[in-house]
Amino acid sequence: MSMLEVQGLKKTYSTRFGGAKVEALKNVGFEVDEGEYVAIMGESGSGKTTLLNMLAAIDKPTAGSVKLKGKELATIPDKALASFRREHLGFVFQDFNLLDTFSLKDNIFLPLVLAGQKYTEMESRLRPIAKALNIQELLEKYPYEVSGGQKQRAAVARAIITRPELLLADEPTGALDSKATDELLALFGEINRAGQTIVMVTHSVKAASHANRVLFIRDGEVFHQVYRGEDNNEAMYQKISNTLTLLTTGGE
Repeated sequence: MSMLEVQGLKKTYSTRFGGAKVEALKNVGFEVDEGEYVAIMGESGSGKTTLLNMLAAIDKPTAGSVKLKGKELATIPDKALASFRREHLGFVFQDFNLLDTFSLKDNIFLPLVLAGQKYTEMESRLRPIAKALNIQELLEKYPYEVSGGQKQRAAVARAIITRPELLLADEPTGALDSKATDELLALFGEINRAGQTIVMVTHSVKAASHANRVLFIRDGEVFHQVYRGEDNNEAMYQKISNTLTLLTTGGE
């Protein structure tokens, strides 16, 4: 069953003072099934960040549609967008987006507080997540007291505590060292195997090689797709590398 449907997606921006128009997305279409783990790759300026903003209902397309479980995102009134994102989407960012004046626990609780959840419900949701992410001993610490990998684990906890239908990750390993990257990718694999649908934008071949499918964006369009099938991470890594070579050399 398709969780996410993207059809004929276009986004055109006008340059400063309304001059020339720039096509960030030309005609993007794809579907993501429930429980799938998809990575999106492309060179800088290819349109992948614009695409992520459309999937997150942060920006609206010039044409085409994005549907989450049949709900057309562009039809959601602006005043309802924040609550829609909180209820249906989870976000993991490169720079963690944690508040330094809040403990890790309070950072994780924040979307539930905004949604009006009771403290007992928040605590009951946090316990299994903190255990799975191995951050039980860190919950009372502040972001500036823990490592980058630990911050990202807290950010993942915040993203999934709302039980989102779709988890969106924007360069989630970009600010992590090699060890923390390996831990986060293993964590994403575990979350996905538990049923979480994930769409990740990344420059990292290593990160993308953990996904089950990789979409390549070039010049505002889906250029190619790579499927894992029965391949292990090493074989997937090679497939992705070969496709990126085509992208950078202009091959077809």
